[in-house]
Amino acid sequence: MQLLPLLLIVSIGCSQAPAGNEKKADVTNEKGQPAGEPVRKLVDTAAYDKIIRDLTNGDTTGKWPAKAPYPLAGAILPFNRIVAYYGNLFSKKMGILGELPKNQMLAKLKGEVAKWQAADPSIPVIPALHYVAVTAQGTPQKDNMYRYRMPFKQIDTILSWAKEINGQVFVDIQVAHSNVKTEVPLLEPYLKMANVHLGIDPEFSLKNGEVPGSKIGTFNADDINTAIDYLAELVRKNNLPPKILVVHRFTQGMVTGFDQIKKVPEVQIVMDMDGWGPKFLKRSTYLRYIKKEPVQFTGFKLFYHNDTKTGASQLYTPQELLQFVPKPIYIQYQ
Repeated sequence: MQLLPLLLIVSIGCSQAPAGNEKKADVTNEKGQPAGEPVRKLVDTAAYDKIIRDLTNGDTTGKWPAKAPYPLAGAILPFNRIVAYYGNLFSKKMGILGELPKNQMLAKLKGEVAKWQAADPSIPVIPALHYVAVTAQGTPQKDNMYRYRMPFKQIDTILSWAKEINGQVFVDIQVAHSNVKTEVPLLEPYLKMANVHLGIDPEFSLKNGEVPGSKIGTFNADDINTAIDYLAELVRKNNLPPKILVVHRFTQGMVTGFDQIKKVPEVQIVMDMDGWGPKFLKRSTYLRYIKKEPVQFTGFKLFYHNDTKTGASQLYTPQELLQFVPKPIYIQYQ
C-alpha cells in the first residue's frame, strides 16, 4: 500500500462446522440467527468469554469488550491469534508478500509466528497470507474504475503456499471507483473455502471520483455491512465456519458510522490499525480510532520498511503490542 506522508503521519485451517447438530428455528433466536433457518452450534461460550476478558487488558473505559453475539462453532477468533503477511505478487513494494522469494518469505513468517507464540503462550498463533486481489490504480483502465483485478491463478498460488504452512488466506480489495457490492461476489469461488477470508480497504474507496493515491478514501457502515451480509449468507448457504472481515483504518474519516456496523454470528470483524510511522504516532492512532470506536476485534499493522525509517527500534515487538488496551488479535506485516 502506498501512503501519503502529508496526509498521514501514521497512517488486510478451521474445519467445516459438524453436521447433525442443527434444528429448524421457529423464531429469531437470542443469538441473532434468522428465523426459519438451521440453528447452528455456537462456540464454547465460557472459553470465549474468558479469552475476551483477557483481550480487554484491564480496560477501564467500559468500551471493551465490544458487544457482539457469540460466533458459530469453528470460529478462529478469539481462540487463535493470526499473524499475516500482506502484499501482491506483481509488486515488490506493496508488502513482504511479493517482496521476498516464496521460501524466504514463508520462513520469515514462521519466525514471526514463533515470536508471537513465545510472547503469549495462552493463545495459539496461526499464520496467514493476506493477498491484495483487487488493487487501486493511478490510471482508469478499460472500464474507468481505476482498479485492477488480479488473475485467479495468483490467488491459486497463494492458496498453495498457505497450505504448506497450514495457514489462512485473506483476499483484500481496493475498490477505487467501484464498490464492495460489485467486487466481493467475484471472489466467491475462494470465499466459499473454509480457510479464505476477506479484507476491505477504505483508503482506496474514492466515492467522488478522485484518483487513488491523491486522497484517502472512505467506507460508511452501509459499505461494510454489504460485505458482512454477503459473507454471512455465504456461511449459511455453505455450512461454513465464521468468516473474518478485516477493515483497514488509520484516519477518522476512513470509517464512518462505526456504531452501525452489524455484528452477526457468521462474521468476525477486525478493525485493523493500518498505517506507518514512529511508535508514539501509531499508538495514538490505535487509541483514537480503534480503541475509542469499538466494533469487535482489533488488529495492528507493522511495516518492515516505513516503520523503521528512523531506526529498527521503531518496529513494535510482540511484547510491546500485548500491553495495548485492548490487545490486538490480528497482526499484519507489510
